[in-house]
Amino acid sequence: MIREFSAGGVVVRQMRGREFVAVVRVRDEILALPKGHPDGDETSAQAAQREVREETGLEAELVERLGDVKYWYVRGGERVMKIVAFFLFRYRSGSVENHDHEVEEALWIPLEEAPRRLAYKGERDMADAAISRLREGR
Repeated sequence: MIREFSAGGVVVRQMRGREFVAVVRVRDEILALPKGHPDGDETSAQAAQREVREETGLEAELVERLGDVKYWYVRGGERVMKIVAFFLFRYRSGSVENHDHEVEEALWIPLEEAPRRLAYKGERDMADAAISRLREGR
């Protein structure tokens, strides 16, 4: 068994009186949250912030850790246990037009739609967690 670790971000922004979240289209119509592996000595929060910047073109400020998503998959005939730590961020600057080549598109969607539009259950759960945390903060 192989263990793999990544970090990702839920970047929230107020626009037109509503909260929006930055998502990436990785292939076809699959919408996901930005995430990736830590580089060198990066903490998981630093890795999430960098992945947000690279995959969405956005600068964002860390708010708090939302939680972890754990799942299994098979790569090259070996079973992989993957854990992704997700963090809540507030948008500071940048444009989703400046995403890198790893994603087909970066875009803003209404946060309340994310729990049904994101492709992966764990990421839908993280969008729900972000909604709950933001409601608590009001």
